Amino acid sequence: MVRPQKILKRLKKTFSTKADTLAMLFGELSHAKIKPLVSFQVQEWNKDRKSCLKKVTSTLEGDSFIVRSSCKKEDGSKASNAGTFLSLTNISAGDLEESIIQVIESYKEGDPLDEVLIQTMLQNVLLSGVAFSHDPNTCSPYRVVNWTESGDTTAVTGGLQGSVWHHAANSPAPPPEKLREVFMMLHELIELFEEMPLDCEFAITEEAGSRIIWLLQVRPLVLTNAPSTAKEQHNRLKLISDRIDRGIQPHPFLMGERTVYGVMPDWNPAEILGIRPKPLALSLYRELITDSIWAYQRHNYGYRNLRSFPLMPYFHGLPYIDVRLSFNSFIPYDLDEGLASRLVDYYIERLLKEPTLHDKVEFEIVLSCYTLDLPKRLQFMTDAGFSEKECESLSESLRKLTNKIVHPQNGLWRTDASKLNTLISRRDKLLNSNMGALDRIYWLLEDTKRYGTLPFAGLARVGFISIQMLKSLVSIGVFSESDYDAFLAGISTVSGKLAYDRSTLNKKDFLSRYGHLRPGTYDILSPRYDKSPELYFDWEKQVAHSEDSPSSFSVTLPQMREVTKLLESHKLDPSPVGLFDFMESGIQLREYAKFEFSRNLSDILELIADFGERHGICREDLAYSDINVFKELYISSSNPRDALLANIDMGKERYKATQSITLPPLIVCPEDVWSFQSPDVSPNFITQKETIAKVTTGKNRKKLEGALVCIPNADPGFDWLFSYPIAGLITAWGGANSHMAIRAGELGLPSVIGAGEALYRKWSNAQRLHLDCAGRRVEILT
Repeated sequence: MVRPQKILKRLKKTFSTKADTLAMLFGELSHAKIKPLVSFQVQEWNKDRKSCLKKVTSTLEGDSFIVRSSCKKEDGSKASNAGTFLSLTNISAGDLEESIIQVIESYKEGDPLDEVLIQTMLQNVLLSGVAFSHDPNTCSPYRVVNWTESGDTTAVTGGLQGSVWHHAANSPAPPPEKLREVFMMLHELIELFEEMPLDCEFAITEEAGSRIIWLLQVRPLVLTNAPSTAKEQHNRLKLISDRIDRGIQPHPFLMGERTVYGVMPDWNPAEILGIRPKPLALSLYRELITDSIWAYQRHNYGYRNLRSFPLMPYFHGLPYIDVRLSFNSFIPYDLDEGLASRLVDYYIERLLKEPTLHDKVEFEIVLSCYTLDLPKRLQFMTDAGFSEKECESLSESLRKLTNKIVHPQNGLWRTDASKLNTLISRRDKLLNSNMGALDRIYWLLEDTKRYGTLPFAGLARVGFISIQMLKSLVSIGVFSESDYDAFLAGISTVSGKLAYDRSTLNKKDFLSRYGHLRPGTYDILSPRYDKSPELYFDWEKQVAHSEDSPSSFSVTLPQMREVTKLLESHKLDPSPVGLFDFMESGIQLREYAKFEFSRNLSDILELIADFGERHGICREDLAYSDINVFKELYISSSNPRDALLANIDMGKERYKATQSITLPPLIVCPEDVWSFQSPDVSPNFITQKETIAKVTTGKNRKKLEGALVCIPNADPGFDWLFSYPIAGLITAWGGANSHMAIRAGELGLPSVIGAGEALYRKWSNAQRLHLDCAGRRVEILT
């Protein structure tokens, strides 16, 4: 890269106004050009506007101009005020005067020394956008480029569209070729301004067959915290890259040649925890589900034995699912190993070809149960080169496995459902005992695993198979989409009961039943309903109970006959009535199991908070502890305060690293750690309805009525929202079979579940949206 010492010496100065900074750089850059510019102060314009206009027309060539703000209140070191003031494009010479007046008027009570900047418009623009020296979200030295294939940079700066590329400061992986000029320009600017955080706007044009990059603006980048250094970033990413490289290698006890890592497949941590959970939440999720419970459940239900394999590695605190391990766990235990290995490789290849399916792998990629449209779904395997015999072998294994699960009398789900009664009775005994806080924390944890999350994992599998079976009825034409919606709407779940009980129970009785719920199920900082009831509900306002019954669902006689023939021809055990009972019970029990085990978990968090308070440690600090320190204190004679403080200090230090790192939602290779494009996503649209509504978040209950509510994840603790007459729901994270997807389907609530970070940020920042679920589109109105 160029390091012109003469330029460095000449340009050792702080940023100035937009116009002065561009004038300072004009003709000095090796890796970008700047269009000739004319600027003048407001006081000059007020004194002699004719001279100012003549200066423009005599200096600048062309007949189309851009009139830009260059106010002293923007582009500062403490606030950019980006977008606050007016800039006007494609202005003719005859309209210059009026346009300049409009720009000056946008300054309101401005300074006479404020400026107006004028340049000719660029032609033949290939792409344009903004580039940052640091990621504004993590304050780390990622070179972030947000661009669009057009000449309108406002499409990017306004957050409306565009692609995003992250590139670590000292990345060993090269940037993409199409953005090569942008990164060269950015590197030069970073050197010229001596590593000061900055952001710039750019455009690339084509002239006489050559690409030219133009610098449109450069200014200080205002960060909320001091940025980490490029060396600190490199050291952290090198450790993650090495871990990825080690993890993707073949494993003697796993099928499949390689793996990828994702935040949404299987037990999707992004949905449940978020992408940067605090240490206590992360350790609880590992302890209760992803370290071992998940594998015990899969093996119990007839899949491969993967006990001792942790499903969720985490990279400096960012949790991911090992997708090869997940895909192995959906292989029936009796399937030939050669076929099993080819299947896992095939599943991974499909995901790599269609990464937008990373939150839908069980619906769109993996064949984990027998459904009535399985022959049609097996066509994918035939097209991929699997033989008819191999397809028959997989089909038979899945049939046996599914029959074992859905059997009307001896189905595995019935045993799992009965364990929840044990969980409830043992919880009551523990909470009413004279045991100390540590003892109760330990035993509630053990009970939650054995009688809570283990049966929940099984019942979640049953709920998934229920949805798969229901979708297959639509796929083969027995049910319509309306039948599908009506079936879900007619199911009575715990979540549905909450809204009803809110309208019929008094405050005390309601909180006695639902008080343990919290929006962040694993987060000690997320208040329980019964600890902050006023935060979630307006107790002064009587909630009207809807007299309208849910959409009734009834099977027609022709449908019943067709289902009977299908079950017989596919050699599935249940009768049509038994199948519908299984599907309804599966969806109900999944939600009920989650409701009951989360009560244990919520009590554990409160006991931890009480224990910490007795030792002078607040919740905010306890969020950085690890659940294992409480298990250790239970069996040892360590000093509780000393052990906790040491553990918390370690957690805080590690979480600083967590906050500094940005990774893609799907990691395919070690190079992805250093340089990656934020992928497109395929959101899950729920129902066939549409709505036009104002947008709000779940933070202000007074704005919920009639609004499209945006929440980050599909956590069941957000069920309190459904006690309000909201118009719809949008979540950043969540799969097609997530709690909120099921809940929205039950209520017939138009929703987008799992929009992804970029779309969620765009939609949640809008004022009014048009959500069309049938058309699978969201339109920003204001």
